[in-house]
Amino acid sequence: KIKLDVKSEFFDKTQDAFNVIAEIKGSKRPDEVVMVGAHLDSWHGATGATDNAVGCAVAMEVLRIIKKLNLKTDRTVRLALWSGEEQGLFGSRAYVKDHFGDITTMKLKPEHDKLQAYFNLDNGAGKVRGVYLQGNDMLRPIFEAWLSPFKDYGANTLTIRNTGSTDHVSFNSLGLNGFQFIQDPLEYFSTTHHSNMDVYDYVPKSDMMQAAAIISSFVYHASTRDEMLPRKPLPPPQP
Repeated sequence: KIKLDVKSEFFDKTQDAFNVIAEIKGSKRPDEVVMVGAHLDSWHGATGATDNAVGCAVAMEVLRIIKKLNLKTDRTVRLALWSGEEQGLFGSRAYVKDHFGDITTMKLKPEHDKLQAYFNLDNGAGKVRGVYLQGNDMLRPIFEAWLSPFKDYGANTLTIRNTGSTDHVSFNSLGLNGFQFIQDPLEYFSTTHHSNMDVYDYVPKSDMMQAAAIISSFVYHASTRDEMLPRKPLPPPQP
């Protein structure tokens, strides 16, 4: 027989958490930024492989690919690995408030005009199939062109739908272009999501390589596009 003595402790006071930020400085317009990210905090019970270590690995791979290929980005490419996502998007919300503005008043900061887009990966470990447009159909022809080289890899879907519950929401809430990629769910919702089965065994290497290639291309195109991407109208204050 095995006996376990388990003790849990709840903290009433606010605990500090930390985001991890890295960037490749833009060559022509370094004050304008394209961001890519995922949440660093993993769910307890297992190693958090699909939620969301794979997203973090792909986001880091995006920057590695850009550096390895010696691609010159006009805009700064910034990586963000968020903390506190599982508790309420705390890391990305704090970052957005510090850099871009306050959703409760819609008082915006100068950096708000300088963000081209934020791209997020947090739906498990399957192949990327497309992008949620978050209600911004002005981006459809642009993203169609960016996806076109990857049709043979099964990535050809653009949906006007919104999707929530992860860090791109922090950007959307302030009227910024924040996007989540559509992924094959695989065993994410049936087996690994927030369970003790969320381990490396459920991560297909080839799917992660496909995701990294597609997101790297999106980030590069966004960083070198002459114009800023069109945005939806600003939302009202959300006190």
